Amino acid sequence: MMMKKKNMRRLGGGGLSLEAFANAKSTTNNYNPALIKKQKEFYKNAKYVSKYKKSLKQQGKQNDISSAIRQPQDENEGEGVSQRSKKNKKKKDSSHSLKELYEKKREEEERTRIERDTIFQAKKEKRERVESQRKATREKMFKRTRKGQPVMKYRIEHLLQTIQGSTS
Repeated sequence: MMMKKKNMRRLGGGGLSLEAFANAKSTTNNYNPALIKKQKEFYKNAKYVSKYKKSLKQQGKQNDISSAIRQPQDENEGEGVSQRSKKNKKKKDSSHSLKELYEKKREEEERTRIERDTIFQAKKEKRERVESQRKATREKMFKRTRKGQPVMKYRIEHLLQTIQGSTS
């Protein structure tokens, strides 16, 4: 009997009843990292969606305003024969100006393409030059004497070049 009391005291009392154990397991402490991460992602996506919808709404309003502005101009131009001749002249001028705009845009695109090509070509040449230098130094470093020892002349030259390059 004495041993039992000592063991009970050592183990921390009589333990939990079955009902207390079941209730303790059923309660949650609401800390679930996976669930928290999922909720954060959900709210983040919801925020992006709402921003996107707002921007679409604004664009829609801008399009409505611009179309409303254009319609009255078209109605006014429909009156009178003299206005029609002006309209035809405007069309010719606008087509001419559109052609000029197209040509300018085309020339600019061509210029940018040529610049890109020259930059690409220069990079390619530089890369090839560096690669050939590496290859030459590698061949020198791997040269051996008849007995299989590395040729120290090239190794010392390489070390000297690196030292001079770091000091200057």
